[in-house]
Amino acid sequence: MIRFLPKEANLELLTGRCIFVLHGYVSKHDIAGLGVSFPAWSETSIGNVVAFVHSDASILNDLKQQSYFQDMQDCGYFKVSEVEIVAIDCPEVRFKRNQAIAKMFVGEARRRLKRLEKRAIARGEAFEPSKNTEPRELDVFHRIAMTSQSTDQDYILHIQKVVADKRYEPLFNSYGFATNKLLSGTVPDLSFLTDNV
Repeated sequence: MIRFLPKEANLELLTGRCIFVLHGYVSKHDIAGLGVSFPAWSETSIGNVVAFVHSDASILNDLKQQSYFQDMQDCGYFKVSEVEIVAIDCPEVRFKRNQAIAKMFVGEARRRLKRLEKRAIARGEAFEPSKNTEPRELDVFHRIAMTSQSTDQDYILHIQKVVADKRYEPLFNSYGFATNKLLSGTVPDLSFLTDNV
């Protein structure tokens, strides 16, 4: 687990950087099954703790050694715990990236319309978008700010927490999250640990 210190730190920024490092590590080493958990998640905040979960402790120990984590710990921004085994009967939760949320925001809608218009023109069709004015209700979500290494563009991951009825195979995207449809991986609910870190 990584706990962010001090508590006034920009949690969205620090969380995004941790996920960025995990994404690079997963991609570089072609690692599957590495999930992210937020033990201090609440309705108002993503929390000041990020936990990485994998069945192979050596992968987690190697991830801990990434220079960003070491540097931030040396500077006093992080406290990085030892790798621990989670009890087999621990309840499971799913942290999923919900890309449908981004479509509700003006900037993303504008980008999406431009892409659709470009495709329609390429097909020789008229572009006549319909405006959807139906209100949508969403469960609680939190945002994680990211920057693309390849394009240097900023973007947002919209993350939701779902309580799982059982443990699912650790199928995650390269950010360590489940998705709406294809990837349904779960991680242990580690909320009970936050008082002790």
